[in-house]
Amino acid sequence: MRKAAVKRTTKETAVEVAIDLDGAGRARVATGIGFLDHMLDLLARHSRIDIAVKAEGDLHIDHHHTTEDVGIALGQAVRQALGDMKGITRYADVHVPMDEALTRVALDISGRPFLVFKAAFTRDKVGSFDTELVQEWFRAFATNAGITLHVETLYGANDHHIAESCFKGLARALAVAVAIDPRYKDEIPSTKGSLGG
Repeated sequence: MRKAAVKRTTKETAVEVAIDLDGAGRARVATGIGFLDHMLDLLARHSRIDIAVKAEGDLHIDHHHTTEDVGIALGQAVRQALGDMKGITRYADVHVPMDEALTRVALDISGRPFLVFKAAFTRDKVGSFDTELVQEWFRAFATNAGITLHVETLYGANDHHIAESCFKGLARALAVAVAIDPRYKDEIPSTKGSLGG
């Protein structure tokens, strides 16, 4: 059972996350941030990972702490749910169009967290959500999931579409990378014999 639950409580936020890597893409998300809820719903749907997120944060200040802490907790949950990582496909890459925007995502479930994020937003906000927080969420997620993650929007003009193509790209790549390859179901996909450390 590749499931995990994480609780993260600080003076700034209280976050609860539960995931099932072998789910059906169901999302139950309530962060208090509409745009983030929308992105996490997309992440669940297109990765086929069941995701439940409940977050309360200092939204009277801004969306930063809640967005980052949700990324941290979700990343930790993915890492826990992967367990010893036997049989996972490990690598994946995808190009995802969203109308005029096109984003490339490549990832390696390596145990070596690293983020390369290249997306140029034209505005400071989408609705009330700061566009700079898209990168913050991806950094928090990649670092805590222990993955090497490259996200690059090749072109795009609409900031909502750019963000959406980034999250959908991550979702589609995760769906492949966490999947069990039956040819290697009892093997860890590394010449070192281990991942995650």
